[in-house]
Amino acid sequence: MFDVTVIGAGPAGGSAALFTAKAGKKTLVIDDNKSVTKRAWMENHYGVMEISGPDLIEVGRKQAEKFGAEFVTDTVTQIEKSDNGFKVTTNQGSYETKYIIIATGMMTNLAETSGLNVKPGTEPRIKTVFDVDADGKTNIDGIYAAGTVAGVSMHTIITAGDGAKVAINIISELNGERYVDHDILK
Repeated sequence: MFDVTVIGAGPAGGSAALFTAKAGKKTLVIDDNKSVTKRAWMENHYGVMEISGPDLIEVGRKQAEKFGAEFVTDTVTQIEKSDNGFKVTTNQGSYETKYIIIATGMMTNLAETSGLNVKPGTEPRIKTVFDVDADGKTNIDGIYAAGTVAGVSMHTIITAGDGAKVAINIISELNGERYVDHDILK
């Protein structure tokens, strides 16, 4: 049983996994290795002079793994409510989890098989996004969405921040109090 399962390991999903794992939450990341960020070059990601999309994703993965996040390369086909949270079914198996963060970039295909509400996107080339509130919550309690698929700008710095925001909201809910993660120079 995982505390949080993140679907998608691009900037939004990777950032969410970093925060949940660092907070001590048992975190699984399921990624189909099709992130549009893997084709990107960035010179507008704050704190980084320039970086390729594959390198950005790899650094993010290493950060999340450092704190215990587990990564699986697979495709999620269905999400179902279970007694303790959710069952996430993939092409190769299934996983039990308390919370889900969907961070699938431009893909909302899980809406059809999982009963999640969508709405028209507002970004160029983004036709549909999950219908979420300001905290990233979808219409199904316990399922959140972050990044482009939640209607924020496609820029990696923005999707990464949205993933962090959604993760902090889930951590706060799990802890029963507002969560803050600030490291201090030693």
